Amino acid sequence: MTSWDLFGDHDPGQRTRLGPQAWVLRGFALPWIDELLPALNRIEAAAPFRHMRTPGGFMMSAALSSCGPLGWTSDRRGYRYSPIDPESGLVWPAMPASFLRLALEAAAAAGFEDFIPDACLINRYLPGARMSLHQDKNERDFHAPIVSVSLGMSATFLFGGHARSDKAARVPLHHGDIAVWGGVDRLRYHGVLPLGETPHPRLGRRRINLTFRKAG
Repeated sequence: MTSWDLFGDHDPGQRTRLGPQAWVLRGFALPWIDELLPALNRIEAAAPFRHMRTPGGFMMSAALSSCGPLGWTSDRRGYRYSPIDPESGLVWPAMPASFLRLALEAAAAAGFEDFIPDACLINRYLPGARMSLHQDKNERDFHAPIVSVSLGMSATFLFGGHARSDKAARVPLHHGDIAVWGGVDRLRYHGVLPLGETPHPRLGRRRINLTFRKAG
């Protein structure tokens, strides 16, 4: 990991390289904010955020929702994707056009021009919420990238290696930043340190993370 420029310039329009096929696109989502937030509110109204349980019975500290043809769920039976929201019994809300366009443009900017996501997992972090180191491996295509959009409060993203024991870099993510990783970097362990207390001027005391994947 030390061979890569992990921190670099945090100004919008700059890039932070995390690995051979992994980047943070600084401020890439900022021009889209006025489209993303109303769409997010509509998704939340149809599929409210909820705290899911892991297969081991632990409650996740981040609250989750989804949109698109497939939504990610977790319970005592395991992690999986489903076209049905288990709380409502209805299909997940459709992926807004603005979400899809942003995901496609961010993926292309990171070198993944053939990416078409069919799932958008939405995490809501409040102060103190975190995400432990994990791999995203419930998807079928491990070459297709993960496109992760940060909105609201800043957070520290952990980006590790292909083993849980590998040292993870600490990468600051701010409102509008997009992390993209795929190809040889696709199965790297990653997570989020506990969220701090400093509110965001527009979103207040919360961080929203839109995570686009090709699941099916």
